[in-house]
Amino acid sequence: MSNRIFNVLFICTGNSARSILAEGLLNHLGQGRFMAWSAGSQPKGEVHPLALETLASLRVPSPSEGFRSKSWHEFAQAGSPALDFVFTVCDNAAGEVCPVWPGQPMTAHWGQPDPAAVSGSPDAQRQAFLSAAHALKRRIELMMALPLDKLAPMSLQARLDDIGRQ
Repeated sequence: MSNRIFNVLFICTGNSARSILAEGLLNHLGQGRFMAWSAGSQPKGEVHPLALETLASLRVPSPSEGFRSKSWHEFAQAGSPALDFVFTVCDNAAGEVCPVWPGQPMTAHWGQPDPAAVSGSPDAQRQAFLSAAHALKRRIELMMALPLDKLAPMSLQARLDDIGRQ
């Protein structure tokens, strides 16, 4: 197995819920094989409290500086990490014109309903965040099980796309 660390960016429009969940989950589950970040095309500037609560309930530690809602432009600048993968986790971001990413990463759409859009009781809202986290976790685990450094690029792209359709 390779000692290579794969850089992954999860993007969504607001970067306050789904992309934050994915960032936290991959950094936790990836056990040093992956470095994940999240960003948004129109970041809200704050992380949804239920995203943080959900990650804590799943025993996913927060980074020392905490999670933050940020623009995807931070990752398209000179000096940004060379990205291996960029995943959109909301339909709006999937349809937007993305910046040119350093490293010419593979991209795939792993759309997930927005848990922050769920109205109703606090329990219904918490359940929406937990459902989103579990769906993202399944996709991340499927990706992590792939022999990333052994698959031909076309085959890897097809498998990443398939994961997003599950």
